Amino acid sequence: AIKANPMKQALMLAVLALTLTTRSHGGEEAGFVSLFDGKTFNGWEPRATFAAPATGDWKILDGAIYCGGATPGWLATTKSFADFRLQLEFKGPANVNSGVFLRSGNTKQVLAALEIQVHENADGALYGEVGSIYNAKPPSKKMAKPTGEWNRYTITCRDGKMSLVFNGEEVWNVDLNDWKESKKNPDGTPNKFATPLKDFSRNGPIGLQGLHGKAQAPVWYRNLRIRELK
Repeated sequence: AIKANPMKQALMLAVLALTLTTRSHGGEEAGFVSLFDGKTFNGWEPRATFAAPATGDWKILDGAIYCGGATPGWLATTKSFADFRLQLEFKGPANVNSGVFLRSGNTKQVLAALEIQVHENADGALYGEVGSIYNAKPPSKKMAKPTGEWNRYTITCRDGKMSLVFNGEEVWNVDLNDWKESKKNPDGTPNKFATPLKDFSRNGPIGLQGLHGKAQAPVWYRNLRIRELK
């Protein structure tokens, strides 16, 4: 009989243990923690937008966050984040108009947070299509999947540096310090921000925009995970 090599066995066990400890049961990457458990809204709370009241029209359907009621506000994490890598998936109908808010410095004012668009078309707004930093930066390429399919964002924020990987392709990589002027983008186009983006908060909650726009179309989010960066 062939004798087992104890050293080789020990090495194989060590590799296996490392693999198991760097992946969670859901296949998450090392260091990521779930922001949504698929069953409860633990760690989340509805917030108001402008003067509209925060409402509870957010639901959990088939393990996903769903907004399909008359929700003028947004759903925000109870915890604030500064430097992080955020992963999530989203889907909606052709007329969906939602977004992912980042590091809001004033949760009563929607323009106090950067918004990564979840919106199939620009709808007349400058840089309003899916994958844009709303009113500030468009994606370099169209990466959205067919209507109704799940899309994936990986958003990285480290101080003023930000990037978006959209369905596996990086579509922008920016430095907020390049937005030096009020109501003006680095490419010379106008924006709505009275505060230059370089002066935006770099620590705050993460949010999901509720029903928005004329269509009031529903939106779904799932597999929200975050890794804080040191």
